[in-house]
Amino acid sequence: MHFKLLLAFSDDTKTDAILKAARAAGATGATVINNARGEGLNEPKTFFGLALDTQRDMLLFLVEEHMARPILETIAEAGEFESKPGSGIAIQIDVEDAVGVAAQVEKLQQIVEEEL
Repeated sequence: MHFKLLLAFSDDTKTDAILKAARAAGATGATVINNARGEGLNEPKTFFGLALDTQRDMLLFLVEEHMARPILETIAEAGEFESKPGSGIAIQIDVEDAVGVAAQVEKLQQIVEEEL
């Protein structure tokens, strides 16, 4: 079985919605890293040297390759990445190998066989 790593960077206010939407689209779990910081096209606003940006989270999803694109699109929709500039981004990366996912592989094989 081949996997993709989906990485989403979003405002912390959208994290729960993204997690829920990704699970509904077929993701079997996620890792959330809090207190991430990012900078886009425009420099962040400050007030007397204090950043006025909202808190960011980084979400990591290890998903089966055939399910990656639909989950990625669902993440983008839930995070409003296309409709609200600066709200976040999501990318996918090929995974060469993974261990510790035996329980997920069993469940994913059933789902992928049904879809194909």
